[in-house]
Amino acid sequence: MSLLYNIALLPGDGIGPDVIAEAVKVLHTVERKLKGVAFELSEYPVGAGEYLRSGTPLPDASIEACRKADAILLGAMGIPTVRWPDGKEMTPQIDLREIFQLYSGVRPIYLYNSIDSPLKDFDMGEIDFVIVRESTEGLFSARLSQSDPSKGEVCDTLRITRKGTERVCRAAFEIARKRRKKCTLIDKANVLPSMVFMRKIFNEIAKDFPDVEADYVYVDAASLFLVQRPNDFDVMVTENMFGDILSDLAAGLVGGMGMAPSADIGDKQAIFQPSHGSAPDIAGKGIANPIATILSTALMLDWLGCEQCKRGANAIRDAVSRVFSNPLNRTSDLGGSVSTEQMGNLISEAIQLNP
Repeated sequence: MSLLYNIALLPGDGIGPDVIAEAVKVLHTVERKLKGVAFELSEYPVGAGEYLRSGTPLPDASIEACRKADAILLGAMGIPTVRWPDGKEMTPQIDLREIFQLYSGVRPIYLYNSIDSPLKDFDMGEIDFVIVRESTEGLFSARLSQSDPSKGEVCDTLRITRKGTERVCRAAFEIARKRRKKCTLIDKANVLPSMVFMRKIFNEIAKDFPDVEADYVYVDAASLFLVQRPNDFDVMVTENMFGDILSDLAAGLVGGMGMAPSADIGDKQAIFQPSHGSAPDIAGKGIANPIATILSTALMLDWLGCEQCKRGANAIRDAVSRVFSNPLNRTSDLGGSVSTEQMGNLISEAIQLNP
């Protein structure tokens, strides 16, 4: 009898449906290839488009379906022209992180082919690190606050709590323990009291992981070092906004946002999605890069945790590696002409051919 996993699909806005379709194709290929595991996929409405249809970007029924699902696979959310009355863009993906306390934003960065990096002298696998972004507090904690610009100033609050820092640092050390055993805190402890507090808690958690090297880098220096010597890093853990910014910089080292998967993980639920946005200007044109979403699907299989799921995750990453070994297999963002659907087909075929 097969293990059955219920997966909630949230295609969302813009290119979300385009890239989710290819991730689903790859997931079904894994399902057929690896006996003993099955996936029941159910799609639910979310996003700015849903707001235009129903008046809410995140219906209660969709939240409840996500709560009951074994995992959640998300495409992209948001349309820049669709905003709340106060001018802020709708971000139901952030709402979900906070509703389910998905505190660990895991962003793996891996170079599959040297031709896709703007950096010189880095071969496949030589850029290989993970950013763990605290995803429920930090500078984002004030995002729903109301302000009165007529008073001449608007203040945001950078919120760091003991609970939030303990759990994300512990998650980062656990990841580092399974990799090259190095965990780096990215902070601004030379200026901000909140970062001094975060570093203090990081040091406390580090004592529980004596086998993992712990160090620190200021966020401005980290931006420099990521460009000069990215192979110095293994696992980086940081505040919400710092992680948001550094994730985009890091994606640029390996080909761009189309190559950057992510997972937002809590104690009970987890959402898997590409790091990129909805790119509504290219939606439906068949040119979006689905690799980030496909690699996010591999992260989902890792998290589900059964032996067959882990084999499926490795099969996906191996397929991406083999497809990208051919310089012609590139979507337009990487200078090629392969369509979204064709890229999904290439990955699926590579999985099928894997013995």
